[in-house]
Amino acid sequence: MKQNYTIRHGALEGVEVFLAVARRRNFRRAAADLGVTPSAVSQAVRALEARIGAALFVRTTRSVGLTEAGQRFLDRAGPAFEEIVAAGEAARDVGRRPTGLLRLSVPRAVVPLILEPVIASFCQAYPEVELEIAASDEMVDLATGGFDAGIRLGQFIATDMVAVRLTPSFSFVVVGSPDYFERHGRPERVDDLRHHACLRLRRSNGAIAPWTFVDGNEAIEAIVSGPLIAHDYPTLLGAAMRGIGLAQIPRPVAEGPIAQGKLEPVLDTIAATTPGVFLYHPGKRQILPKLRAFIDHLKSGV
Repeated sequence: MKQNYTIRHGALEGVEVFLAVARRRNFRRAAADLGVTPSAVSQAVRALEARIGAALFVRTTRSVGLTEAGQRFLDRAGPAFEEIVAAGEAARDVGRRPTGLLRLSVPRAVVPLILEPVIASFCQAYPEVELEIAASDEMVDLATGGFDAGIRLGQFIATDMVAVRLTPSFSFVVVGSPDYFERHGRPERVDDLRHHACLRLRRSNGAIAPWTFVDGNEAIEAIVSGPLIAHDYPTLLGAAMRGIGLAQIPRPVAEGPIAQGKLEPVLDTIAATTPGVFLYHPGKRQILPKLRAFIDHLKSGV
C-alpha cells in the first residue's frame, strides 16, 4: 500500500528520493522502489531543487535525464548517502549482536584473578568484539571516560549503578613474610600494630586508607604507619613478600602467596569483610549485546 511521502526538514531532505530517481531515470519506478506515490516523489525533488537553487533533472514525456548540476550532485551525494546508510547498519549491528569495542575500567589486582582466566576464551567466542581493559585503581566516571562497564569492590560502587556480583564476599587479611615475623614478631592485637611497619594504600581520592577490623559487631579503624605507601594492592603484596612490612590485602589477592608459604596471615579472628567484587554499569538503557555477552561469559568462567 502506497503512502504519502513525508518531507523531512534538514540537509538530507529529499536526497534519498533524488538518488532513487537518478538510479531509475524514472519517477514512477523510483516511487515504487520507495513505496510512495509518484506525486510525492515529484514534490520532494522540486523541494530539493528549490533548496539547492538549480534544476537537477531534465524531464520530457518519455525520459528523465540529469542536468549538469544533477550529475555533480549525484557524484558527491551518492557516495556520501551510501556512507550514511552503512553507518546506520553498523550502529544497528552493535545493538543486534556482540560486536564493536568493549571498554572496561578495572583495578590492577582484578586482572590476574578474574579477567585473565576468561580473556582468551571470550575473544575466541566473540571475534567481532574488541576488548579493551584499562587497569587502574583510580575510580573513574564511566560515561566521562568512555567505558562500557567497570569492576570494583562492592562498597565503592555508586548506588545508581547496576551491579553484577562476580565473587562471594571475602575478608581483608593482614599478611607478612616469614622473615619479617622472625625479625619483628607477630601482632596479636590491633594495638600491637603501632610497633610494626605497616604498608599503606592511598585511595584515588588522595586519602590513605585506614586498616579496618571487626570486634564482634564493632568496626575498628586503625591508623597505622610504615615505610611505604602504594596506590594498588599488587604493589603492597610484592613489598610484603620482600619483608618490608605488613600489608592488609583482600584475601583472594593474598591466597596464592599464603599457600606457597611466602606470606603468613595474622589477626584473622578480627578480619573485616567486603561484599565482594562486582561488575557495574549505568544500565539506564538496554544493555548492548557486547556487554551482555561479556557478563554472561565472565560469570560462567569465574
